[in-house]
Amino acid sequence: MSVEPVARERPHARPAAKARPAGSLRTRMWRARSMYLMMLPGLLFFVVFCYVPLLGNIAAFQDYSPYLGFSGSEWVGFHNFAVMFDDPQLVTAAKNTVVLSFLQIVFAFPAPIALAVLLNSVMSERVKRWVQAVVYLPHFVSWVIVIAIWQQLLGGDGLLTNLISDHGTQSVAVMSDPHWFKSLITAQVIWKDTGWNTIIFLAAITRIDSQLYESAAVDGAGPWRRIWHVTLPGMRGVLVLMLILRLGNVLTVGFEQILLQQHTVGMETAQVLDTFVYTRGVVGGDWGLATAAGLLKGVIATALVVTANKLVKRTGSEGAF
Repeated sequence: MSVEPVARERPHARPAAKARPAGSLRTRMWRARSMYLMMLPGLLFFVVFCYVPLLGNIAAFQDYSPYLGFSGSEWVGFHNFAVMFDDPQLVTAAKNTVVLSFLQIVFAFPAPIALAVLLNSVMSERVKRWVQAVVYLPHFVSWVIVIAIWQQLLGGDGLLTNLISDHGTQSVAVMSDPHWFKSLITAQVIWKDTGWNTIIFLAAITRIDSQLYESAAVDGAGPWRRIWHVTLPGMRGVLVLMLILRLGNVLTVGFEQILLQQHTVGMETAQVLDTFVYTRGVVGGDWGLATAAGLLKGVIATALVVTANKLVKRTGSEGAF
């Protein structure tokens, strides 16, 4: 008589244990110590020059005096903000800052995009490198030299002014004409920084798959349609990121550039928030009011960046953070 073996149920297999990180946090940091050492200089830079100075914003709520320090200066609460909002120069500075920032976003921001697309269409590598070297060069020239060059060209006794006068036409001193000031500032920014900002957009274009251009050409798309339907969508992530970062500097329109030309057109035309802080704080000695203006500017810039980042994420794009 044969006995059939009784089938035994196998015990349920235990779930595989999750892989634990090898070693403690201190051990992992020690293993990657070379990477942390490489990060250390950059981290120290931001801590010393960005985060530690934020503690100085306490002066916005004090009648601050450099001789008394933060501990010896009188606490005045929001008095500096009330005085600042009653200052008519603040309205002028805010208005000029917004207008200049709008002009730079409309004209200066798209300029490197257009230049990057143009350089990408150049077939000759030698020509492309030569053009890149030429347009990058102004970025490394200080604003003092830039203003001097433009003064020699467009000043009251400049080359272009004399050339127009020699042909019997009434010349205009563009550098000292208040009506041309905002356009002049925008043109100087485009001339100086367009080439340098092109680097980022050229890098974004190189990441686009060349097969997309080939497919578009096969479908009958011309150069302009390939730019519109392939190049620009391929650059969308970088464009959004750069625009968000640009909004963070919307109230910063070039302190040194404007300060060097302010005396030629007057404070009414050339007063911006950065020069307002400088004239009230460094020149006028009202450190509390100047700090309040700078703090308000930083808060608005932060709010703009956070708001823009949220709006971009709602549209399905990747934000800055």
